[in-house]
Amino acid sequence: MFEVRHIDKTYSPGTVQQTCLFSDFSLAIQPRSFVSVVGSNGSGKTSLLNILCGSIGVDQGTILMNGEDITHLKEFRRYRRIGRVYQNPALGTCPSMTILENLAMADNKGHSFNLHPGVNRKRISAYRDLLSPLGLGLEDKLSVPVGMLSGGQRQVLALVMATMTPLDFLILDEHTAALDPKTAETVMHLTDQVVREKKLTTLMVTHNLRHAVEYGDRILMMHQGQIVLDKDGEEKKALQVDDLLGLFNSISIECGN
Repeated sequence: MFEVRHIDKTYSPGTVQQTCLFSDFSLAIQPRSFVSVVGSNGSGKTSLLNILCGSIGVDQGTILMNGEDITHLKEFRRYRRIGRVYQNPALGTCPSMTILENLAMADNKGHSFNLHPGVNRKRISAYRDLLSPLGLGLEDKLSVPVGMLSGGQRQVLALVMATMTPLDFLILDEHTAALDPKTAETVMHLTDQVVREKKLTTLMVTHNLRHAVEYGDRILMMHQGQIVLDKDGEEKKALQVDDLLGLFNSISIECGN
């Protein structure tokens, strides 16, 4: 389980730009759940991800992972147990390295590299078996620099790399936003497949309301650092895109937009 308890977060305190984003905010994410998070720009979606991953700290409150207090745990240490796929396909991979070299780096996550070859040749067959079911032909391009792949191929590779080692939590940070519609559908289908097969606890931030409705077992809508909609189970299954649009529009009207 991942929890944030009574967190406060204020940006630029003591300045004219001071903004209180979270005030006494709490959220619990159950093990093996797939949670979709939607909301307008500035609602707190990405800040929440960054707080969970340790990219930014909190002013008050507690962050727990499986009951362990990780509030002050360094970001790089959290990433031993967290996988993250970013909006920009370039951020999850190294473009100058080959697919094989990228996979080898991800395969060694959380371990010391020491003075030995970065690529374990005995693992090549396993890498091919890992990539082959994706249907993108990546298993035949192990020697190709990742920078030569399409955005969709790189994003799928980033997803594979993020989930190669055992995880407590998977973060999907608008990971289809930079892709064309067809490729985005392919990446979402593979994402759902990976999450189900590996039984991962997953938090996905997205602006695609249809993806938010169709995928996962829980949906949250955020606004000004608060959760204004929280549906799971049968309630989530019954939710329609128009329901989300209606709530978006009512919030927009209340804010004078």
